Amino acid sequence: MKGRAEDELVAVASAWDRAMVGNDPDEIGFYMADDWIIVGPDGRIGDKATFLQLVRTGALSHDVMTTEDPQVRVYGGTAVVTARGVSAGQYQGTPFHDVERASSVFVKQDGQWRCVLTHLSRLAPD
Repeated sequence: MKGRAEDELVAVASAWDRAMVGNDPDEIGFYMADDWIIVGPDGRIGDKATFLQLVRTGALSHDVMTTEDPQVRVYGGTAVVTARGVSAGQYQGTPFHDVERASSVFVKQDGQWRCVLTHLSRLAPD
């Protein structure tokens, strides 16, 4: 049975997707904890400041970001969200279009769910 926290997290994921497509680093950063890290499909680790700087300079932009079939598990003030999604745009002038499985860990900070970790894995074509 879904509860209030699960609904909040699905809404946060959707709003974060819209922020990513808007390519506004301040709006994107609102959904990230200050110590957020991302593990990309290649295993490389990035941090919030570096990610947002890439957006700020235009080196990274998104025109598609979706969260599909989110599965939410809440553990008090911590939650794990797994989903299938599509991420598309350009990175340093090279277009990309990835179908991914994303796992994100959120913590409730000052009444707001913020992501502390995102881990991405590319899905093999059907």
